[in-house]
Amino acid sequence: MQTLTDNKTTFLPRSVMALALATALAGCANLAPDYVQPAAPVPANWLHLMDGMQVDGKQIVAAAGDKAAANNADADNIGWRQFFLDPRLQQVIAMSLENNRDLRVAALNIEKARAQYRITDADRYPAISATGSGTASRTPAQVSSSGRATVSHQQSVTAGISSYELDFFGRLKNLSDAALETYQYQVETRRSTHISMVAEVATAWLTLASDRELLKLAQDTLQSQSRTYELSQRSHDIGTVSGVDLASQEATVESARADVAQYTAQVAQDINALRLLVGADLDEALLPQGLPQTASVLLAMPSDLPSEVLLRRPDVLAAEHTLKSANADIGAARAAFFPSITLTANGGTASSTLGGLFKPGSASWSFAPSINLPIFNAGSLRASLDSAKITRDIDVANYEKAVQTAFREVADALAVRATLDQRLQAQSRVAAANEKSYRLSEARYRNGIDSYLTTLVSQRSLYSAQQTLISLRLTEQSNRITLYKVLGGGWNEQSQPPQAVVDGKNAS
Repeated sequence: MQTLTDNKTTFLPRSVMALALATALAGCANLAPDYVQPAAPVPANWLHLMDGMQVDGKQIVAAAGDKAAANNADADNIGWRQFFLDPRLQQVIAMSLENNRDLRVAALNIEKARAQYRITDADRYPAISATGSGTASRTPAQVSSSGRATVSHQQSVTAGISSYELDFFGRLKNLSDAALETYQYQVETRRSTHISMVAEVATAWLTLASDRELLKLAQDTLQSQSRTYELSQRSHDIGTVSGVDLASQEATVESARADVAQYTAQVAQDINALRLLVGADLDEALLPQGLPQTASVLLAMPSDLPSEVLLRRPDVLAAEHTLKSANADIGAARAAFFPSITLTANGGTASSTLGGLFKPGSASWSFAPSINLPIFNAGSLRASLDSAKITRDIDVANYEKAVQTAFREVADALAVRATLDQRLQAQSRVAAANEKSYRLSEARYRNGIDSYLTTLVSQRSLYSAQQTLISLRLTEQSNRITLYKVLGGGWNEQSQPPQAVVDGKNAS
């Protein structure tokens, strides 16, 4: 403005230059401790987990793994459309990622954290505002010093900076860093929710498939036993079947009928649970009628897979961001011990008439720096710093626990995986042997060699063995999904190229 070049107001440009210099120097000191990533309190790999595990007296040896196995071990790079093979399951997962309310809340939490970070970070910079004002007043003659009524007018236009803190000791910078880490925490939390959602929907879909297969088994058993009971009832009427055998067959029929009712209710509950996860109604064509032979890929796990891959898991990264936020809070707490300098300045024009606002000599300005030096606060600043340090130590422990929990989840999944093939093979042989026993005992009963009690025992053993086999097949598929999830898989829709790992983090 023209008036700002008046010789009497040369202080204002100099003060602005000084303010700019102070702004550039602000934040040069950072009192936050240097961040050091805690060492992962877990073994280097999972190879030792097989130590002592034996089947049939033989030591289980982890597969050495080949190049393909090493690539498949990067589960977080495998897209869920490549991992889950059934097109119906793929569509259900896609619907859940679009409609699920938990994911929606997680996404909104990210937006909220981003906005909060922008608010906190804005405090590091001067807030400049412009104002214009005008006043008019009349003083009655009775109270006027001149004995006459007077009317006065005043107009002003100013632009200024209000209460800008010079961040010499990095307090505002550390608060901004803490808010940024909180935002990053929400980002990783959303990723973790996304991964859990994919695994949960897939498990719910397969659980429905398993329960429908169990329901079909119960229905087939009921139908078969009902036919047998009707034949036995006719034989009882002519005296060739005892009342004891007839009563035993009736008990078997009613037991199968009870199982049909139980699994019918269970299937309905499974569908309701799946609908809740998906967040929308599901077409029957997308629902399984039985367990697919292969619904997901079996991850090939090299024996020397490093536990370092756990540091890429979003829940572990979220815990680390919380730790970094606490580290920044220590810097802010330390900076509170030092003086804080606040600047308030404005400049503009003022005149008694509107036309005189921009005439020479109408310039106005004010400059009001202030300094606040803590002298005595009854130890509150020291307590705040101690609290920040303790919070940091708590977050270190939480981070280490997150790594240990992740390691245990992978270890548990691998321990189950190590014996699943043997269990499935053994249970298949059990079911086949029971079926053979049932057929033979039924033939002996028909020929009058054995009582129906032997046939009843064989039938119940076969039914139980078939149920166990179905449940074990579900366990095998669920284990694949669990291993995929605990290794960080499920975030990408399509497979990504393998990423190198440097100090537990993706190389850029």
